[in-house]
Amino acid sequence: MKRDPGNMVRLPRIPLIGPGSEAIGKRPALAAGEGPSGRTNGFPTGQGMDALTLDAAGDWFDGARRVPSPNCDARPPGCGVDLIVVHGISLPPGEFGGPHIERLFCNRLDPAASDTFRTIADLRVSAHLLIRRDGSLVQFVPLSARAWHAGESRFKGRARCNDFSIGIELEGTDRTPYEAAQYERLGAVCRALMRCWPAITPDRIVGHSDIAPRRKTDPGPAFDWRRLEERLAAAPEAR
Repeated sequence: MKRDPGNMVRLPRIPLIGPGSEAIGKRPALAAGEGPSGRTNGFPTGQGMDALTLDAAGDWFDGARRVPSPNCDARPPGCGVDLIVVHGISLPPGEFGGPHIERLFCNRLDPAASDTFRTIADLRVSAHLLIRRDGSLVQFVPLSARAWHAGESRFKGRARCNDFSIGIELEGTDRTPYEAAQYERLGAVCRALMRCWPAITPDRIVGHSDIAPRRKTDPGPAFDWRRLEERLAAAPEAR
């Protein structure tokens, strides 16, 4: 079995794919304004994409469909979160809407279901979040835990990006335009995470290709960074 407890697994270069333990105990609810490892607890309230809420522990998005993945572990002691990594993934390559991404992250991918699955079915990988083409949100790993999404990686001279990042997969490919609903949801998710972890600033939201340029190309040229910047800058009440 291939396993990524830190940042050592390298996903093979399969066209249009960009993915990329011990149980994590539930922490006590946090009081307003307190939080571990640089986290605050100023969570948004309300409904809709621009009013995402987190549970009392700040680990799970309310409204996200939970599909717990075993492919995660604890972050290093004292390690805060100050990076968001945006990925792109489709399984099989170029096909959307099926169950295979979730099965990959939960170690249930059938290698016989597609020729492209034979080399990845045994990988042990995950991401914290998946945003489907329609903007729906799926969560696999609690935000305080370390998901295995980045692989061998480096950001501003700091290696092992899994340790200090949150991984968000967009259902898509490097060459297929992402949907408006995905930008809307991604912007809302990033804003919620930035409120929770103030050390995450807009310049610390990067693509997988930025932290692993020799291995990865996702989210690819089809991803419009300007649209994400606009969503980050827009106030919900102004729309």
